[in-house]
Amino acid sequence: MSRSVLVTGGAGFIGSNLVRALLERGDKVRVLDNFATGNRANLTGLEDDIEVVEGELRSYERVHNAVRGVELVFHQGALPSVPRSVQDPLTTSAVTIEGTLNVLLAARDESVRRVVFASSSSVYGNSGTLPRTETQQPDPISPYAVAKLSAERYCVSFHRVYGLETVALRYFNVFGPRQDPKSQYAAVVPRFLAAIDEGRAVPIHGDGTQSRDFTYVENVVEANLLAADAPEAGGTVLNVATGRQASVNELADAIGAVLGKPVEKQYLPTRTGDVRDSWADVSKAARVLGYETRVGLEDGLRLTAEAFLARG
Repeated sequence: MSRSVLVTGGAGFIGSNLVRALLERGDKVRVLDNFATGNRANLTGLEDDIEVVEGELRSYERVHNAVRGVELVFHQGALPSVPRSVQDPLTTSAVTIEGTLNVLLAARDESVRRVVFASSSSVYGNSGTLPRTETQQPDPISPYAVAKLSAERYCVSFHRVYGLETVALRYFNVFGPRQDPKSQYAAVVPRFLAAIDEGRAVPIHGDGTQSRDFTYVENVVEANLLAADAPEAGGTVLNVATGRQASVNELADAIGAVLGKPVEKQYLPTRTGDVRDSWADVSKAARVLGYETRVGLEDGLRLTAEAFLARG
């Protein structure tokens, strides 16, 4: 059954992968993006299949126009990157918190059935035990993490106060095709891919033993599709990851193995706002959504490398 959906940030890395999956299942897709961090090239070939609304999340009028007439909203739009938020906390807060509030208000006013929100594992910070469970007390460090947690709580609030169905998915270190390696705020996997492929040293902040739950984007897309319809998911907050940790050193070596190239590591000072270790318990998502990891780290790195090399 075809449904009308909105993807905010649909020209971004995760958003554009989600847009493709929604089109494949026959949905009518509208994208809201201001193309500040999203890339029009991510939507190449889809121009005749989607409706694009260019505009800011910070404009309620623009968001309201984009939301009008849709059944589902997948709210991926944000200013990603912890370092960016450390440099410019004001803009990060405005886009993430105010932008999410605009989406929720518009969804409420337009009787949208459900909003699925892209939250972040960064809300956990460094305190508490591993793996991370949704019942743990959040302890965000960076302005980005604080903004994501605030937006997440707005989602829960709108479910409780206004009856708007919301689901907040806490993503853990997502990687995959269409992730930009050239941005100064690029995530670790595309940066490492580009460096190793070009024979440069991979820049590692800290000693490289810090761990992450590196999650291939197909798993995140699947979680979003499940979250749109799972009957018990309204008002919940759920981890989306693989449930497995890998150190940054191990990641670099794994990418080198995929590319068949040697790996040289350049160790740099630890970055302000970075979390030391992060990996997830995904049992709640399995129970509520029926979620399971489809693509593991090694296969995900291979698929990402193939897409990276194909793009040149």
